[in-house]
Amino acid sequence: MKRTIKFLLSAMSALAVLCIAGVAFAQDESAAALVASAKAGTGGWIAMAAGLGVGIAAFGGALGQGKAAATALDGIARNPGAADKIRGPMILGLALIESLVIYALIVAFLLLGKIG
Repeated sequence: MKRTIKFLLSAMSALAVLCIAGVAFAQDESAAALVASAKAGTGGWIAMAAGLGVGIAAFGGALGQGKAAATALDGIARNPGAADKIRGPMILGLALIESLVIYALIVAFLLLGKIG
């Protein structure tokens, strides 16, 4: 029962934030001038975010791939007859983990394109 209440409270809070976000980020004409002047100093922050994002993604991907490979090799060591059944899904999982890191790299390049 408590889990349901916690979930409903979390969902309602998220819904309230999403509904209010449009009003909170609305700008008038004077705010647009402030944004234009503040945008000039954001290039360094964008570069830092891009580099940090790729670093975190590479670290997480390396941890995930290491754990997947270790678990697969442990399973093969315990049951060598199941090596063919384990190898295919492991390679698929490693490819999907690596694709997430590549997506982070693409997002970083898109962020770097915003500097200027």
